[in-house]
Amino acid sequence: MTLTASPRTLLSPTTYDEPAGVAARATLVVLTGRGETPAGYARLGRRLSADAYRVRVVATDLDDLDAVEAAVVDALGGAAPDDVVRPRVLLGSDAGANVAARLAGRRSDLVDALVLAGVVLPGPGTAPADGPAPSWDDELETRSACPAYRRVIGEDTDFVRGALEADLPAEVAGDDLFTGDLPTLVLHGESDPLTPVDDVLSLVADGSRARAAVVAGGRHDVLNDVDHRSVAATVVLFLESLRRGADLPTIVAPADR
Repeated sequence: MTLTASPRTLLSPTTYDEPAGVAARATLVVLTGRGETPAGYARLGRRLSADAYRVRVVATDLDDLDAVEAAVVDALGGAAPDDVVRPRVLLGSDAGANVAARLAGRRSDLVDALVLAGVVLPGPGTAPADGPAPSWDDELETRSACPAYRRVIGEDTDFVRGALEADLPAEVAGDDLFTGDLPTLVLHGESDPLTPVDDVLSLVADGSRARAAVVAGGRHDVLNDVDHRSVAATVVLFLESLRRGADLPTIVAPADR
């Protein structure tokens, strides 16, 4: 199965720049999930760029991971990464999260931190083992309860329906995604029907630099679910903390009273 409908989207990442006259606070490269195109991340890109983060959205083609890596490297400055605003962060959703984690493991010279949303763990897809493939309505229920996002992907002619059924390539699958040294924010939906949240939380190793945040009632595409504003705010808090140090110091804490 071809998991992204158009390789041309890899050649020129969709860009969202910081407001004119405002210094960029970080470079954020977003890797889409299975079946998705950059169009589904316009809302997130606009929101983060308004807060002065420089955002680049790359379509994740699991049939051509070399092209994905080349697009990410180019977005992070190519041969001149020192010219890119730091910190440099990879944010991935679904299979894009897996690809981001693997890429960061190989190219830690280019990446300062990770945000992994709705990671995919080894196991069966969304279809019942002996039953029919899920319908479009079933897929929407799995992905998101947000009506605006459902409309966007429903009208996106490049969106690949049924892509959640595709297996991940062996090189990006696995249950060791949170064991690296990079500061990592793990975002996962409490009600994700594709990857159970408890399975994900059990893999966030004690003593690692990974922090987990669970979205109450969240489906699989937490970046584009009904609580997308709160999720984006959580990403901003992570990025602001990262700017103060790789140990992610707390900026705002509840007062003891």
